Amino acid sequence: MNQQLVDPLRPEDKRAAASIVDCDVHITARSAVDLYPWLPARWREHVETIGAHVRSGVYNQEPHPRMMARGMRADAYPEEGGPAGCSLPLLQRQHLDPNGIQFGMLIALGRGIFEERNQAFAAALSTAINNWQLEKWVDPEPRLMPAIIVPQEDAEVAVAEIERCAADTRFKQILISPKSLEPLGRKRYWPIYAAAERAGLPLAFHPAAIGGGHFSSGAGSPTYYLEEHNTFGTITQAVLTSLIFEGVFERFPGLKVVAVEGGFTWAPMLGWRMDKYWSRLRAEVPHVTRPPSEYLRSHIWFTTQPMEETRKQAHLRDVIDWLGWDRLMFSSDYPHWDFDDPRYAFKMPLSDEERRKVFHANAKVLYGLP
Repeated sequence: MNQQLVDPLRPEDKRAAASIVDCDVHITARSAVDLYPWLPARWREHVETIGAHVRSGVYNQEPHPRMMARGMRADAYPEEGGPAGCSLPLLQRQHLDPNGIQFGMLIALGRGIFEERNQAFAAALSTAINNWQLEKWVDPEPRLMPAIIVPQEDAEVAVAEIERCAADTRFKQILISPKSLEPLGRKRYWPIYAAAERAGLPLAFHPAAIGGGHFSSGAGSPTYYLEEHNTFGTITQAVLTSLIFEGVFERFPGLKVVAVEGGFTWAPMLGWRMDKYWSRLRAEVPHVTRPPSEYLRSHIWFTTQPMEETRKQAHLRDVIDWLGWDRLMFSSDYPHWDFDDPRYAFKMPLSDEERRKVFHANAKVLYGLP
């Protein structure tokens, strides 16, 4: 049997494993009631009597059969009940401790802020979730680093929430959905980018099954979950294309973007394609002053999960060489079914320096972690 697959970490790698930074750790509330301590009475009553009103053609249900379990590992449900991702002790026992996670970047799931039609309710939920993250997860477990969740369709409210939370240095990034009402390069979202740049916080986006009420496919709703899951990469490509060609990085040169759970092996192709057409059509976008691939490689960070594995190890290495080894960060996607164990995330051998960068150094630099 291939020893690299059985135990890919050498003894010195195992000693370094305790410094792993996991850039995609999911948590969720057991129910909306968990957020009540941070929701005003008006919105607690709203939850009880009216409930969510999301932009989706499949109200109050999941868009694909496998999503009835929210795509979680079967062993990730706590014995005391509740959804996967709601138990801090289980997260500690099942992932943080055995896998040597020094820091876990939190991506909170399940409360529908991004697709909520009632923007006042979305604003209240975002504040409640941000406070809930701190008090229920970060205070008792300092290894966890929260993201500021904002209702991106109301830029004024989003900016205020960023400014409120950024005063707490435990927040390490700002989270938005790639399935926005308009392409994310549009000026309606620029105040959010300005606030992120002022705060010195990266902007992360993470594909969601419903997010924003838009279909994942440009041709409508996919028949199969397999199709839905496969679109995470194309959604990410569309967002990056919009940010680059709308001139976001020219306007906000300090903005840093993290593409979570969208893959990365397609990035060279996207860069080449954008460069080709920019060289012929650049008169239409005079505000784009550099080849698009330069913006891609200087402003975007990618997470490893889900990693599109090539048949030949050399091909995957070529892709990462193009991206830059300082632009890729390990992520597990815990507790989803396609969770990546850090011991087996890479089938190809990594040098000490490559492993150091991907598994902790890049994230520590980007997020300012000790």
